[in-house]
Amino acid sequence: MKVYLFLADGFEEIETITPIDILRRAEIEVAIVSIMSYKEVTGAHGIKVVADMLFNEPDYADNDLLLLPGGMPGTKNLDAHLELKNLLIKQANQGKYVAAICAAPSILGKMGLLEGKAAICYPGFESQLLGATLSVQKVVQSANIITAMGAGVALPFALKLVEVLKGKATADKIEMAICC
Repeated sequence: MKVYLFLADGFEEIETITPIDILRRAEIEVAIVSIMSYKEVTGAHGIKVVADMLFNEPDYADNDLLLLPGGMPGTKNLDAHLELKNLLIKQANQGKYVAAICAAPSILGKMGLLEGKAAICYPGFESQLLGATLSVQKVVQSANIITAMGAGVALPFALKLVEVLKGKATADKIEMAICC
């Protein structure tokens, strides 16, 4: 199993580190990808994360899930990256998993990837979830798209990603181990 998580300056730190940690506890490989021209990416609250690679390094053929953290201006930076958006479209059209949290589901919505799907996002971005049915759940899976409301649900979001990739038993085991 392999997940690619995309970082841009201004990412939300909790929405980035929590999924990385939980996915790795489930023995799922997580590759941290910078869409910037450098690997040391700075979060919305000044925390720096060193990415494993730059966007143009992998071919992404080996992925099981593409993951977008939110945050500002991280979401705007991700949204401005045309090659990333093309990759997300290809992924979704192949029926492979795409996950986004906080403001990042707006990227998927503006590209039409949420058409006919249930989704959630950070309050105030709902109008950008074009064609989606807004959910009252804080973490939502609709077919191959997983969305979450924000930093406060980073842990349930991460556990949902584990459930989707490795099964509910694995997600439950990790949830018990971290005393959630």
